Amino acid sequence: MLWRLPVGLRPLVPSNCHSYSTVATPTPLRILFCGSDDFSIASLRALSRWKRDEPKRVKSIDVVHRPGKRTGRGLKIIKEVPIKRVALEELQLNTHEIDTFTGWTPPNPFDIIIAVSFGLLVPPRLLNAAKFGGVNVHPSLLPDLSGPAPIHHTLLKHRTKTGVTVQTLHPKYFDRGRVLAQTPSPGIDVPERTTVSALTTILGDQGAEMLVNVLGNADGWSMSEDAGWYQGTSGPVEHAGKIDKTHTYVDFATATAGDILIRHHVLGDLWCVPPQISGGERIILNEIDSLDVADATDCKPGLFIPAGSNTVAIRTVDGKVLHVKSCTLPGGKKGGGNARLVRLLA
Repeated sequence: MLWRLPVGLRPLVPSNCHSYSTVATPTPLRILFCGSDDFSIASLRALSRWKRDEPKRVKSIDVVHRPGKRTGRGLKIIKEVPIKRVALEELQLNTHEIDTFTGWTPPNPFDIIIAVSFGLLVPPRLLNAAKFGGVNVHPSLLPDLSGPAPIHHTLLKHRTKTGVTVQTLHPKYFDRGRVLAQTPSPGIDVPERTTVSALTTILGDQGAEMLVNVLGNADGWSMSEDAGWYQGTSGPVEHAGKIDKTHTYVDFATATAGDILIRHHVLGDLWCVPPQISGGERIILNEIDSLDVADATDCKPGLFIPAGSNTVAIRTVDGKVLHVKSCTLPGGKKGGGNARLVRLLA
């Protein structure tokens, strides 16, 4: 697939900013790669293959990742970021674990910083130390869905088109760098009923290819504090904020059936606080699907037991009914709460 630089690039670059240039003799790059998840792993693997196949283009790759997070009961289990294992065991690269750039200096010289799904803003101190500044791969058609969770929001917002943007790293703001390449408009189709994992794979592969193409066709970039700009677009422009517990909360007063089902498909387990149950304890909704119930029109939105059944159901604010196939109650076994919930709601 051929990627294009956005039309009108040079006229949009401020007069006091450096423009991009191609030189005849490429410099072997010493890369500082900052990443975390499967989307960033695709780019790291592509760079590693490029280093293997064209050693005159890439001299070295060092990987920066954040520390693992404590999880599980008692926070005794440390969940490492996925890129750590890939970098160390599969690609055998040098790694550096940091949770802040404050006070940290890379132990080895580097020419360019590549940050993909990293979550920390690379400070001007490091960008200025890099001969060619920094580059980012972002899984959306910027300026739409800037932010930390573009793939999730692509699905949550029912986007039918998506793509990848390669941009420079801005010294002050996330996703405000100069666009170097982008999936041609109107983007690629979002497969029907696709998952976050599947879409991550599609966009990760495209972003990896685009990144290597960009690096292979230019030898370096210079940044300025006011170098950021957005490509014009005729489509929607929204922010893709961090996914948190508010996205998985079901408010029966506002949530439609379609909203609940798409969030369950994209995010997995949802949760609610049924007013019928004292104590305000959370109920985890593990499995949900559609249910055809004819006698629910008089029910208020929320959890209920259809007449003549032992089924837990949800009547939504738009008058539809969903089936709670399994749920988890506080202190109970995961997915084993339906029988108890039937008794509580009866």
